Amino acid sequence: MTGGIRKPSESEEEYIARIEYQRRKRVEEEKHREMAELEKRHRKELHFMHCPKCGMKLIEVDYKSLKVDRCSACNGIWLDAGELEAAVELERGLLGRIFGL
Repeated sequence: MTGGIRKPSESEEEYIARIEYQRRKRVEEEKHREMAELEKRHRKELHFMHCPKCGMKLIEVDYKSLKVDRCSACNGIWLDAGELEAAVELERGLLGRIFGL
């Protein structure tokens, strides 16, 4: 070099451009993750413990040893994952005791 400012070569410019692209891509991906999480929280606030049929509040009630969700307006009963199977087992046990099965 002869004391002046050295101009970056084409490969250096490509490298710098690639690094900058990757940095911007990471920033955008993080923004998308944050927006998706915010949307998820917002939807939960809107829908959590609301009746899927009429939109009114659900009230947790006891059914034998289970907690099920009952609509305060239409009286619909809504079950969480695994609760239907648990209710069937409770009833099967009751019928077995009644009929000696």
